[in-house]
Amino acid sequence: MQGIVDSPLTGLWRSRILTSRGADMQVDLLAGTEYRPLAVPRPQPTILVFDSGLGGLTVLSRTTQACPGAHIIYAADDAGFPYGRLGEDELVTRILAVMERLVARYHPDLVVIACNTASTLVLPALRARFAIPFVGTVPAIKPAAAATRSGIISVLATPGTVARVYTRELIETYAAACHVTLVGSTRLAGLAEQALRGEPVDDDALLAEIAPCFVVSGRGRTDVVTLSCTHYPLVLERMKRLAPWPVEWIDPAPAIARRVVNLLGPVAEGPCPDATAVFTSGAGLSGPLRIALAGYGLARIAIEPVPLAN
Repeated sequence: MQGIVDSPLTGLWRSRILTSRGADMQVDLLAGTEYRPLAVPRPQPTILVFDSGLGGLTVLSRTTQACPGAHIIYAADDAGFPYGRLGEDELVTRILAVMERLVARYHPDLVVIACNTASTLVLPALRARFAIPFVGTVPAIKPAAAATRSGIISVLATPGTVARVYTRELIETYAAACHVTLVGSTRLAGLAEQALRGEPVDDDALLAEIAPCFVVSGRGRTDVVTLSCTHYPLVLERMKRLAPWPVEWIDPAPAIARRVVNLLGPVAEGPCPDATAVFTSGAGLSGPLRIALAGYGLARIAIEPVPLAN
């Protein structure tokens, strides 16, 4: 194993990973679970795409393209954003409570957890509570290891995802021969949300968050960066422009959409209810954000208040 290095954003950590592999974390690498496809696919299923904020819109876009006849609900737990500030037990409790409300209200046939921080922690609890398929989002480490030529890859994620045992198990299993830099960005998700809302985001602020991904060593330099937070593709074009050198950026959204199709089976095209964006607070809803949401096909907006417990 070549080694794992946390960037200066998250502190220095070098060690062989010594962890037990929990049998309850049945997640395939990019996007989903070991559910079988539905025995009797519904011609117009309801798909709930869930995230802490607006990052899941990148997954929503791909899912909508893959399942044009599905009824789409996009749920943003903006009252709980960002999830990285919550402890693990608090985060599990929070997501279960919000999901109880959403499932009871919208009766989805399948739920996409379009959040790496949540997926790497809460999927087992969700599967135990609800009898519907959950498709998760986990760091795309296997394809990053397959794509690299230099053997130097970076995982750009939230501090919560970087800290998860599951992330390090993926590295041990699929990128043991690589030099892996874990970059736990504290600000990038928030900056991506600001940009989507039409608020100014300084190039220097973006560059400061991605700079630790770019590593030069005796064997070469970083050539692959995996976007391990669904918010990050919202500012991908700007990150490409600011990057010190060209790299391959891996966005897991296309693989997530393929997994959804695999589980649901054929979805008939045809008229369906307008896609709806649901917020647990709605405090940040502005005119520019409403326009941006409409650009993702979210013509209706609803508030399902779920305040964050003190």
